[in-house]
Amino acid sequence: MKTNEIRDMDDVKLENELLKLRKEQFDLRVQSASGQGVKPNLFGKIRKDIARIKTIQSERKNLLEDKKD
Repeated sequence: MKTNEIRDMDDVKLENELLKLRKEQFDLRVQSASGQGVKPNLFGKIRKDIARIKTIQSERKNLLEDKKD
């Protein structure tokens, strides 16, 4: 997922996407632990998408706090 796509989402969609990615990350871990073939690059891709979403959420939170001051 690209950063511009994430920035275009509202807060509710971001939270839903974050939950979806965390569930997907958990499912990959379970599949890997059970011995099923999992593409290793998916772990990094999902981890980076989660980091992007959390970064944008943090930026938005900081902007709101700055506007209050």
